[in-house]
Amino acid sequence: MKETAKKLKTKILNSRQIKKRLASIAIFLMLALFLAYEAPKIEVSWVIAILLLTIFLFAFEVVDIDVAAISIMVLLGLSTLFAPIMGLDKGLVDPNRLFDGFSSNAVMSIIAVMIIGAGLDKTGIMGKVANFILEIGGKSESRIIPIISGTVAIISSFMQNVGAAALFLPVVARISARSGVPISRLLMPMGFCAILGGTVTMVGSSPLILLNDLIQTSNSALPADKQMETWSLFSTTPVGLTLVAVGILYFLVLGRFVLPSSKASDEDKSKSNDMQHFKDVYGLNYSLHEIVIGDKSKLIGKHLDDIETKYKIRVIATKRPGKPARIGPGALDRDTHLEANMVMAIISESEDLSAFLDHFKYLKKRKEIQTFAEDLSPSKSGIAEIVIPPGSSVIGKSARDIWMRKTFGTAMIGMHRNGETLHEGDDIRSIPFQSGDTLVVYTPWDALMRVEQSPDFVVVTKDFPHEEFRPQKLMFAGIFFAIALFMVLFTDIRLSIALLTGAIGMVLSGVLSIDEAYQAVSWKTVFLLASLIPLGLAVEQTGTAKWIADQTLSVVGEMPVWVIQTAVAALATFFTLVMSNVGATVLLVPLAVNIALGVGANPSVFALTVAIATSNSFLIPTHQVNALIMGPGGYRVPDFMKAGGLMTVLFLAVMIFLMNLIY
Repeated sequence: MKETAKKLKTKILNSRQIKKRLASIAIFLMLALFLAYEAPKIEVSWVIAILLLTIFLFAFEVVDIDVAAISIMVLLGLSTLFAPIMGLDKGLVDPNRLFDGFSSNAVMSIIAVMIIGAGLDKTGIMGKVANFILEIGGKSESRIIPIISGTVAIISSFMQNVGAAALFLPVVARISARSGVPISRLLMPMGFCAILGGTVTMVGSSPLILLNDLIQTSNSALPADKQMETWSLFSTTPVGLTLVAVGILYFLVLGRFVLPSSKASDEDKSKSNDMQHFKDVYGLNYSLHEIVIGDKSKLIGKHLDDIETKYKIRVIATKRPGKPARIGPGALDRDTHLEANMVMAIISESEDLSAFLDHFKYLKKRKEIQTFAEDLSPSKSGIAEIVIPPGSSVIGKSARDIWMRKTFGTAMIGMHRNGETLHEGDDIRSIPFQSGDTLVVYTPWDALMRVEQSPDFVVVTKDFPHEEFRPQKLMFAGIFFAIALFMVLFTDIRLSIALLTGAIGMVLSGVLSIDEAYQAVSWKTVFLLASLIPLGLAVEQTGTAKWIADQTLSVVGEMPVWVIQTAVAALATFFTLVMSNVGATVLLVPLAVNIALGVGANPSVFALTVAIATSNSFLIPTHQVNALIMGPGGYRVPDFMKAGGLMTVLFLAVMIFLMNLIY
């Protein structure tokens, strides 16, 4: 009965969606017919029809947005073939220029920015940033929000904002777990500031990277005395930094009212489910603890072999004062000497740890992981299952015999054999391995990746992060990033060439392999951008942009320039909510330029208004960054509407005020 009711409900919902879709199609068709009737010539009518089709495909997600963009490009190309049937003398776009987008300065710059961002991430520098935040942020929401959000905003100003947000997603999850601040109160400020950070420089977002190309395209249709100057790298910095500051202050002052509070993040649930798996299957109710050895403790002078089996604990990592943490292959073994003020990371059951602390005295158990917060974070290490296959060379040998923790960096905490699980207190490291044994180990993920390559083990756990960091390449990454930045700032070379210099430098120096460079590129974004550029050409060259501008001027032409500029910004904000920011920029920059020329304003400033306003995407989760944080933060659309509504108004007000003040 319930199943039937569920099917009926689904059928009703699908029926409603179909009716809404049909209604929207009817509205768009009527609008297209009306505008086509009002248009001064047939070319403009066809371009308007294609424009409305583009908006419809993007707004209602009939197909993926990149598929929609490519389809529009193909339609523009086919207009050459069907020109006589369409009543045209020639196609809407010159076929020789149809694929100009794929070789444009903007597209190549975006590809290079993605590769450079991936190269910096590969060196592990983001982990160092996370450590810094963990040290100074404490547990105060009012301190954590500006530190995280400000850092992400600055990073986002030099790389794709969705990339910056993705890098900090696990960092925010760890900070939330340690501080007790719900992740839903941290992710939205971070995500919004990642978007705002894209306005700080001309390489911070796709619309701003694209802007100078669009200005040059518009210049080709303008007389010499109306030609626009292109914008330099830091032209938007005063506006962008102010917007970031306003965004941070907004959440500090009003965060308690507009931010939702969730009980647990997706990562917290995932970790809980992982531990539940090992508890259910192997009876291992283990947790991780951080212990500091006091000056008077009887533990001083002992070795790991003296305490681990006897007290049913397993030491995962150690750190002496002033020395780096010791974890992974070659770091620890049974002869490791314990010293005063040494910090130990121990995995054990709670009651066994309590007995250990009571016996040795003067041991301080920290309430949370501090020293090893980064090294033992879920993105760097965890519990895994390894099986001994037939024919393995370790059969007949024990973990002691092969010095398993020292050699492979994996600390065995359980052994499952013939339906029975042996624990740390059962002296499992002295038991010879047999074919089919399942070993439960605590391991750094990079060490487990190396174990995967060994024929002596079969790694059962597959859903761990397979990220290989290359900290030894940090210097090369920094050098080539600096070279690219220097060329952008102090030379007249094209932006794409400057950024590609940094990108290819990272590949040649081994920071990234060429395959990793290809993987770093969001080809969906590339095809979306490249495929929409011909539409911008059609809008400009057929006179469509000028005609729409004239119609707009007939409504607002008598108003002050700042009011008209605000209307353009609001239009860009609306478009970026229902379609991609790239698409909105391509469609509206030619319109803004023509409006500015019509009212005697600076067309370059109006074009910049559009490119910045397309970052005003907070009201609904259509922006890539908002879509990224929606799941982990447990957000719903009303959460974005509640927090993003006022942010949208603040963005418009601050942007218009500053642009009129500065430019």
